[in-house]
Amino acid sequence: MGDAMELRHLRTFRVVARTLNFTRAAGELHYAQSSVTEQIQALEAELGSKLFDRGRQLRLTAAGERLLGYADRMLSLAEEAKAAVEENRGEPEGELTIGALETLCAQWIPEILSEYRAKWPRVRLTLTEGGRGELYRAVRQSEVDVCFTFGAPPADPAFASESLGEEPLVVLVPPGHSLADKETLTPADLRGVGFLATPQGCGFREMLDRLDGPVIETEVGSIAALGRCVAAGMGCGLVPALAGHGGAVAVPLAGATTAVTMTWRKRDEQKPNVAALLARVRA
Repeated sequence: MGDAMELRHLRTFRVVARTLNFTRAAGELHYAQSSVTEQIQALEAELGSKLFDRGRQLRLTAAGERLLGYADRMLSLAEEAKAAVEENRGEPEGELTIGALETLCAQWIPEILSEYRAKWPRVRLTLTEGGRGELYRAVRQSEVDVCFTFGAPPADPAFASESLGEEPLVVLVPPGHSLADKETLTPADLRGVGFLATPQGCGFREMLDRLDGPVIETEVGSIAALGRCVAAGMGCGLVPALAGHGGAVAVPLAGATTAVTMTWRKRDEQKPNVAALLARVRA
């Protein structure tokens, strides 16, 4: 590798390698697509190897696969060096990227970030939304510092996780539905009832799949859209109580809760900006 290799080129390469889409990578990085293309071309020119096959579907070459592991290690080392310098200062500053599920981004995270920003204005905050698997992958690859999800913590020895409490689950039902007037529901009440569900891999889909009785009739891509579809009479849905209801009726599901979980890399917990966020959330 030549002396001119830049960390920003490696960061761009890693996002393109994950998304396998130049347009999507440009959106995530807040670059023009032409800038992403130029950075990848510069990296390929420096290494003397093609990193991507640009056929009908973008994919990594063998050289790109080999570089990806090194890019992860080099970027992690750069983060550790930055953290070591920040730790000596002790004052939170620099960048902090928080990831969260859609519902938490909309209903719970903003108040925490507002308080954090008021106390530590030198930290540049970024909030990103994603699915649970996407968020854990982003934490592992140093693209997100701390993420917030529902459900059990990830089984990864590189991660530290903390449960922040339990969130009740409710069943959304259309206005006028036979279940709308009930004070609480039990799983037996849901037997044979038509449900909308989020896609496979979503924690709420897993909870719904574990219930013996609901009939999944339609998949909906987001909790917000699910609430509106329920209100329109398309079926019922299972969501956390803090989610928006979109005009649907929310009926508690007896004894059903899910944990709110905070996850970060163990090696990052002493970085001042991360440590300050962990303390703010715990408070």
